[in-house]
Amino acid sequence: MTQPLIVALDQGTTSTRAIVFAADGTALADASRPLEQHYPQDGWVEHDAEEIFAASVAVLREAVERSGRSLSEIAAIGVTNQRETVVIWDKATGKPIHNAIVWQDRRTEPVCERLRQDGKEQRVTEVTGLLLDPYFSGTKIAWLLDTVPGAKAAAMAGDLLAGTMDTWVIWKLTGGRVHATDATNASRTLLYDLRGGDWSPEMAAMLDVPLGLMPKVRDCAGNYGHTDAAILGAEIPIRGVAGDQQSALMGQGCIRPGEMKATYGTGCFMLLNTGEAAPVSQARLLTTVAAQIGGRRTYALEGSIFIAGAAIQWLGEGLQISGGPQAAEALAAQANDDLGVVMVPAFTGLGAPWWDADARGAILGLTRDAGLPEIARAAFDACALQTRDLIEAMRSDAPTALEGVPELRIDGGMARSAWFSQRLSDLTGVAVGRATYQETTALGAALFAGVGAGVYRDVVEAAATRPTTEAFEPVMAEAPRALAYARWRAAVARVRTES
Repeated sequence: MTQPLIVALDQGTTSTRAIVFAADGTALADASRPLEQHYPQDGWVEHDAEEIFAASVAVLREAVERSGRSLSEIAAIGVTNQRETVVIWDKATGKPIHNAIVWQDRRTEPVCERLRQDGKEQRVTEVTGLLLDPYFSGTKIAWLLDTVPGAKAAAMAGDLLAGTMDTWVIWKLTGGRVHATDATNASRTLLYDLRGGDWSPEMAAMLDVPLGLMPKVRDCAGNYGHTDAAILGAEIPIRGVAGDQQSALMGQGCIRPGEMKATYGTGCFMLLNTGEAAPVSQARLLTTVAAQIGGRRTYALEGSIFIAGAAIQWLGEGLQISGGPQAAEALAAQANDDLGVVMVPAFTGLGAPWWDADARGAILGLTRDAGLPEIARAAFDACALQTRDLIEAMRSDAPTALEGVPELRIDGGMARSAWFSQRLSDLTGVAVGRATYQETTALGAALFAGVGAGVYRDVVEAAATRPTTEAFEPVMAEAPRALAYARWRAAVARVRTES
């Protein structure tokens, strides 16, 4: 019997992709489009929301066509997205009032600093599980309302809608009939009550954001309407939504407390499933919704590393190491560890657990004997050592969840390298499981949609389709591991503005 199809729409920071999956998790076809980045000022990053929607339609059509299957065989579409990127649009015309502001954007740091100085951060963390940082959507929405002429009045009149990229694409795909998001994306806005499970009037008042702008909050496996037949050629159910990192958590099968994953892309995002407990982090991690199914929420601790794969990209662009990541890796493999070169790639500040927006990158420990191999090694090691920072913070915040020796499941571009996977295991001291199929973010969206469409009985059955992993165990002795970490912590202290 032919398996039903599930199509994942993965709307990311640098591309938009669609993948057609069979119910057993096998990828049958895919299509993608690059996404142009706009940098109107230093520290500002924007996307064209209309370009994102056009690309979404194009890749959905193309992926299904490439699969050789018909639209009638698609049980559901699942959507996953770059999370904190947000847009506001006119409800009547469907036109954005401004470019989407991307999660990497830092323009609202003055607002965050003012609120911190006013003593608001502790309460923000208690309600939302987050910190006051430009990373999150709420201050971006407030900036748009305060800056675009007439926007605040139009919002108060009920003429505007806001949302992250999942909300925007769903609204457009359904012909404006569904204005909704899921709990994972909502939990990244600074406007969501993490334990109450809905928008927070208190946080909305603090940021001066009318809640009438915001979408309905639904389950990750839920009803998000049907695509307009005029757009894709048929009415196809949309039954799953999750932010990219929570989607990858599902795609990696991390549905039980203590299971954790790290995705290595431009940055690195590491999540530890904490079950129904939503710990308040004492180590400046984020508490976030891992998933919501049937109205029940599970939670995760999250650490965000701003620069991971981007450090390897910089080796090519900044140091003119040609040949791409493979050439950089080959160079790094030749390095002399004893020279003690350390790179802190704080190109856009430091993420968790430091949250130092003004820190800047540095290469420390250079001697006459050091060269490009040592700098390349230091760039790769920085990704692993930042991961150890997060593991240590998670051990502090959730010791029972990380009892014993955990396995860190990894995916993303850097995870394609066996050399880096082994180096990661060595420098963190934990076992690493590298997914044999790397598109776990898209797979997670498909699995949520499959649950929502009844293809799977529950998330346990869905998670059983996750890809197998290749295991890497630490082989480095404890003494050099401890020395590498001590050098890293000393280097971080040198670049921090708050140290």
